[in-house]
Amino acid sequence: MLNISPNSVRDRMDENEYQSFHRIELPAANRMFIYWLSGSFVLLFLMMFLPWTQNIQTKGKVTTLNLSDRPQSIEATIAGRIDEWFVREGQFVKKGDTIAHLTEIKVDYFDANLVNQAKQQVEAKNQTIESYGLKANALDQQIAAMQQALLFKKEQLKNKVQQAEFKIESAKATLRQVEIDAQIAAYQYSRTDTLYQKGIKSLSDLENKRLKKQETEAKVVTANNKLSEAMNNQQIAELDFQAIENEYANKIAKAQSDKFSTLSAKFDAKGSVNKLENQYQNYLRRSDFYYITAPQDCFINQALKKGIGETVKAGDALVSIMPADFDLAVELFVPPMDLPLVELGQEVRFIFDGWPAFIFSGWPGLSFGTYYGHVVAIENNISKNGKYRILVGSQEDKPWPEALRNGSGAQGIALLNDVPIWYELWRQLNGFPPDFYEDKEYDSAHPKLKAPIKSIK
Repeated sequence: MLNISPNSVRDRMDENEYQSFHRIELPAANRMFIYWLSGSFVLLFLMMFLPWTQNIQTKGKVTTLNLSDRPQSIEATIAGRIDEWFVREGQFVKKGDTIAHLTEIKVDYFDANLVNQAKQQVEAKNQTIESYGLKANALDQQIAAMQQALLFKKEQLKNKVQQAEFKIESAKATLRQVEIDAQIAAYQYSRTDTLYQKGIKSLSDLENKRLKKQETEAKVVTANNKLSEAMNNQQIAELDFQAIENEYANKIAKAQSDKFSTLSAKFDAKGSVNKLENQYQNYLRRSDFYYITAPQDCFINQALKKGIGETVKAGDALVSIMPADFDLAVELFVPPMDLPLVELGQEVRFIFDGWPAFIFSGWPGLSFGTYYGHVVAIENNISKNGKYRILVGSQEDKPWPEALRNGSGAQGIALLNDVPIWYELWRQLNGFPPDFYEDKEYDSAHPKLKAPIKSIK
């Protein structure tokens, strides 16, 4: 009955005559279920050897690639009061268009002619500098003239000293001559006196010789006086020579002192001009800050200061803007375990919120509605959420949707190595990280460099 013997009796009897055989037979549905279950196990076993693309999935949001293209606010450079708005929220403005106008609230800048007055002060100081320069040039000319006059005076006094020397020599020669004449006259007088005592010469001859002797003695005195006068004149000329040098040296020193004082005043005036020029430029630049202009082509997102007459401080944000021209990127956050597997230029696929897609993470070739990108930046510091931030840019040959806006949600899938499905299941069950994908073509084109043997200790 259990049909376990090798000698079966079922072929010797008609099973249709017995109902018990029909009651113990398996139904056809049960047999089909067994066939289907066996086939499923076989198919599942075969699928375990199909290739599976490992990937890192993470969520992020759409941002811009360049820092200048991200949402930003326009701030007031100076403190003021909002006088008028020229835009409304959502409006497109071009670079340089006026957004708002501010009026002054500080007492130091209430004067409407403040800029013109500062400019006039600068011009007046410049004229003062010019006058100082002319005075310094005049003093230079005066110094040059005094130096030239000193040369002429010195030449004149040198000639005068030489003339005095010549007169001294002449007086000495005259003195020697009259001294000789006086000696001769004294000798003649002595002889005549002797002859007169002997009665040879007359009294008139003696008196003539005495008179001549007295005349020659007077000439000697006159010659001595002239010699003394010539020597005095020489000393006076030498003293005048020294005095004229001292006199003109004092005059030139005084002129140079006046010149240096003038130059000092000129430099002081230049310092004042620089200060006034700086103040004038500050006033001029401040007047430009009364009008808040757009730094680039952008859209007005939201007015952060809304009222007319509302006062703002320097650095307060007035409006938030969104640049009109920007390059989109996706900001993703990767767990620390997967960060070593991310590298610059790596391909990443995206699913953007609002765009339908069918995703097969292990078979990216069968996915539909995904977009492509590549890693352009990897943050070196961990974020507050415990993950590392990466930035993914678009590819020119596969552009992203034009209607995509900054701040939209996105889900990124970074493709890694191709492994069998059974390996991926084993890895997921054990919590192992994905396999690192190495580009063999890149490794062959960029071989690893080895240090020279000499540099290894």
